[in-house]
Amino acid sequence: MPRVAEKVTRRDSSLPAGQAGNYGSRGTTALSARITSVLSTSYADLDIRDVVETLDARGVHNTAETRRQLRLDVQKEVIRCNGEVVKDFGEVAEQLKRIGTAISSLNKYCRDMCNHIAAATKDTAPVLSDAKSLLDQRKQIEVKQQILRAVNTHFIISEEEMATLTSTALPVDEAFFQVLTRAKRIHHDSQVLLGTEDQKLGLEVLEQSSRQLNAAFQKLYRWIQSEFKTLDLENPQINASVRRSLRVLAERPTLFQACLDSFGDARENILSDAFHAALTGSTSNASHIATKPIEFHAHDPLRYVGDMLAWAHSATVSEREALEVLFISEGDEIKRSIQAGLESEPWLRTEGDQEVFDGRKALNQLVSRDLAGVARLLRQRTEQVIQSHDDATLAYKIANLIRFYKTTFVKLLGTESEVLDVFSHLEESAMRQFRGNMRDHVAAVQGEVTLPPADLSPPDFLEEALQMLRVLAKSYDTSVATVDGPEDGFMAVLSEALDPFLGGCENLQRGLEQPESEIFAINCLLAAKSVLAGYSFAKEKTSEIQDTISEHVSTLAEYQLRYLRHASGLRVLLEALSATSESVESVKAIPTLPAFQPEALVSVSQQLDDFLPSALIDAAEHIKRLRNRKMVHDITEEAARQFCEDFEFVESRILAADDLLTGVETQDEEDAGPARLRDLFPRTSGEIRVLLS
Repeated sequence: MPRVAEKVTRRDSSLPAGQAGNYGSRGTTALSARITSVLSTSYADLDIRDVVETLDARGVHNTAETRRQLRLDVQKEVIRCNGEVVKDFGEVAEQLKRIGTAISSLNKYCRDMCNHIAAATKDTAPVLSDAKSLLDQRKQIEVKQQILRAVNTHFIISEEEMATLTSTALPVDEAFFQVLTRAKRIHHDSQVLLGTEDQKLGLEVLEQSSRQLNAAFQKLYRWIQSEFKTLDLENPQINASVRRSLRVLAERPTLFQACLDSFGDARENILSDAFHAALTGSTSNASHIATKPIEFHAHDPLRYVGDMLAWAHSATVSEREALEVLFISEGDEIKRSIQAGLESEPWLRTEGDQEVFDGRKALNQLVSRDLAGVARLLRQRTEQVIQSHDDATLAYKIANLIRFYKTTFVKLLGTESEVLDVFSHLEESAMRQFRGNMRDHVAAVQGEVTLPPADLSPPDFLEEALQMLRVLAKSYDTSVATVDGPEDGFMAVLSEALDPFLGGCENLQRGLEQPESEIFAINCLLAAKSVLAGYSFAKEKTSEIQDTISEHVSTLAEYQLRYLRHASGLRVLLEALSATSESVESVKAIPTLPAFQPEALVSVSQQLDDFLPSALIDAAEHIKRLRNRKMVHDITEEAARQFCEDFEFVESRILAADDLLTGVETQDEEDAGPARLRDLFPRTSGEIRVLLS
């Protein structure tokens, strides 16, 4: 700032005197602007800093001379630097000229090479075209050869394989199944060829493979039929080829069903012959029977029928186990094969088919068909046994036995088996015979018995019926029929074997007087209840009998009560009090009643005293022919209890009458009688309960 001021002063002093005044104002303004500019300048600016550092690096001193020469020195230095740059670029231009000459030479050489190459290409073009054409032809031929080899390998069966597939002289072995699998694959793949442009090959292969497959399945069908003729189902190790063949043959549902039909016919004949041999001991092939014939050692009809049913059950189990190995051990293979066969032959599918093949159901149907002959023979022999015996118990035992085996066969063959129809028919036949025999027996009994026994015990015909019923209940209890609907099943038996005889007892009861009629009825019902009490399936009938017994017991209790009232004389007092009420006027009138006159009341009191010592013994004597001693005691006790209640009623009325007459004074005391009824009838209800306890 001093230097700036000095320069300004010096400049002002150098002006003329005339101009100094004018300049003074302008100079002051310029100086102020200059000072403001200097003061507003930021010396932290990078450009200023670089300038200062450059000046410092050049060693420039801040003098007046230096400031005057600074611009000239800088311009001189710039001119010098530009000269050096021009010199350097001259050298670069010289080098570029030499490079341009080299590039021109290279371009000339390239043009010469292109000319030579164009001439060579023109000469070799026909040869290359011919070579490319030959290579393309070779490639096409190789592709065709590969296709031909693939077609021959995949779609053509050799003569040797064809013989294995169709010749009946060769066995059905692993090689047969391998060729058959390949033929099925060819048949399937040939359908793919039908989708190509050339369908002739596909049609030819499809037709040829169809003929081969049909011939193969015919060979397999005939082979299985021949194997079935010699197949031993008793051998647990059945040939695996048979199981595999059945699974494969299932792809032709028609042949598979025909094979099952022929097998079922063969097995039906074999089982029928075996059953006939087991019955009689004679066989069509003159083979030896290891066990004794059933008809020779089963003399009892029930055992005879049981042995036949047991043989049929054993044969069914063996047949089922053997056929399970053939049809079930392979899982769902047969089902899938039949499904595939129906898809290839849709005309075999019936309308509304929901399930293509159920192995268990098919097994049950096949076993049922195998047992058809056995079932017919079993039905004939069993019906002969049922119809040739008049014993109702035997017929019912046979019916229960058949019912037991019927439930067993349901578990083995299902509910839709035709064999169950035979069991149902035999069961109905046995029950029909049972009902007929029972009705004949009831008709015979009803015409013989007209009077009950003197001791009022159950009559002989009821005892016989109950003995028969005990046998029938035991037979029913040991049968499997008690599992399903036990009560309903046995109620039909009771309606035939018990109800008619109880009805006969009721007819005999009507001819008796009380209490004999009630005692006789209770004795008969107790006997029937004792037979049925141990069986849960007769619970409903037992409850019904118990209700009837309770009704008769109530009647006997009423009879005993009437006896106690009459023998004690209490009946007269009760009849007299029945017309009274609890009103004061009615109670006051009690002493005026004839039964409560002194002489009559004293007579009743004396009769009561004479009755009480032996009252229970005398009452029990009337129903002593009741066979249940406890029931005799309970009935008498119940009558005594009700008698005590009646006595308490009479006593309460007497005490009430005495209470109302206690304060009444008589005008003539000498002629007055006893003032209290209690004095004439001194017994208390407590004494009565003690004496009758």
